[in-house]
Amino acid sequence: MKKIVLYSFFFGMVLVPISLLAQGEPKDTLALAENKFETSFYESLKQKGIENYDKAIESLEKCQTLQSDNAVVYFELGKNYLALKKYKEAYDNFEKATKIDPKNRWAWVGMYDVCYETHDYNQSIIVVQKLIEFKSDYKEDLVSLYMNTQQFDKALDLINELNQTVGKSDKRELYKSDILRDAKYQGSEKANLIEQIKKNPKDEASYVALIYMYSQSNQEEKALEIAKQLETNIPTSDWAQVSLFKFHLNNNDGEKAVKSMNTVFASDKIDRKLKHRMLNEFLIFTKNNPQYEKDLDTAIGYFSDDKEVKVAKEIGKFYQSKKDWVKAIKYYEMHLKTTNDDMETILLLMQAYTENLQFDKLAKASDEQMQLFPTQPQLYYYNGLANNQLKNYKKAKDVLESGIDFVIDDKSLEINFNLQLGEAYNGLGDMKKKDLYFSKANTLIEKQKK
Repeated sequence: MKKIVLYSFFFGMVLVPISLLAQGEPKDTLALAENKFETSFYESLKQKGIENYDKAIESLEKCQTLQSDNAVVYFELGKNYLALKKYKEAYDNFEKATKIDPKNRWAWVGMYDVCYETHDYNQSIIVVQKLIEFKSDYKEDLVSLYMNTQQFDKALDLINELNQTVGKSDKRELYKSDILRDAKYQGSEKANLIEQIKKNPKDEASYVALIYMYSQSNQEEKALEIAKQLETNIPTSDWAQVSLFKFHLNNNDGEKAVKSMNTVFASDKIDRKLKHRMLNEFLIFTKNNPQYEKDLDTAIGYFSDDKEVKVAKEIGKFYQSKKDWVKAIKYYEMHLKTTNDDMETILLLMQAYTENLQFDKLAKASDEQMQLFPTQPQLYYYNGLANNQLKNYKKAKDVLESGIDFVIDDKSLEINFNLQLGEAYNGLGDMKKKDLYFSKANTLIEKQKK
């Protein structure tokens, strides 16, 4: 909670005229009392200025004796006691000042200062409600106080009021988000948003918030109803298409889903994470409706500059997990056109070629990559494997013997190298070396089992 700071230093003072307090007294007596008061009061200001608060209080007590109903004296006493962290005395004196002069805003501020420093938030609420009569800015403080005292219903009402009267703020929106995590407050907020839409049908933010709330509570039909209402009232809104996209997917209407998706992906207003979620939903839809694969490829183009998520690569992984090697290969190749040094994707592509028995492509691709990355042993392995399958045994042997020297602390890869070398020598008719490498592979396998 950030408290509004409204301290003020009094360079003058408001005094109750002596003549009203002591009518009928001789003039010289009045003058003497007035001089004593002024002398003591200015002495208190001087002592407070040099942070000698105890001395300042002594002088103010003399003033109090002379003018017991002067609000300024009690206000100054409150300030000095507060400086000494004597909170009860400070609060009592500020309160006396407000009773004498209820319109003395600074005395109310002093009471708030005490409550704030002592973390007495419940009492702070009472004081701040009074301060709001002087200055409406204190409503911001009241929101924070309601949050601190867990009066979330009051906080939500006040947040909505301020949003309408002074506009939204990041702090209040954060508070509101926290409150609405509790389902019991969502009903009133939905009602509030519906009312806001009625009052201002061109306020896009209210539609978006309501659609989100309905979606979060699995009220998809109501979310769709609001999305359609948004599209009708604000035809240019991109947000309406977010909910309509999901509706079209659920209705198996691919054409309309694609149209909504492309509108959202082209929009600068929609968060990228939401776009990723939509793409994942469309990916699953495309798997069962392959006629929309071209639209999926087009959608990927919207994410070509995405540095956080490599979309084509992730789609390749999706298809690889489904053992759809043809599509996995397609998307890995698409990714490598823009990021040709991504070794993880290169090796995933090599494995996909292998699983799909595309040994010509595997031999050519691994050979090209070996020129770019001459110390990557996996590339030598895939090249050797491909040449063995193509019966290029001599080339397989040479490549595998060169690459095995780069294998470090990777027993599984070392086993595979030895197996492929055994295959190469078997193809070359050298049974002695075939047995040697198969034996090495078996020894390593036995060690791994232990």
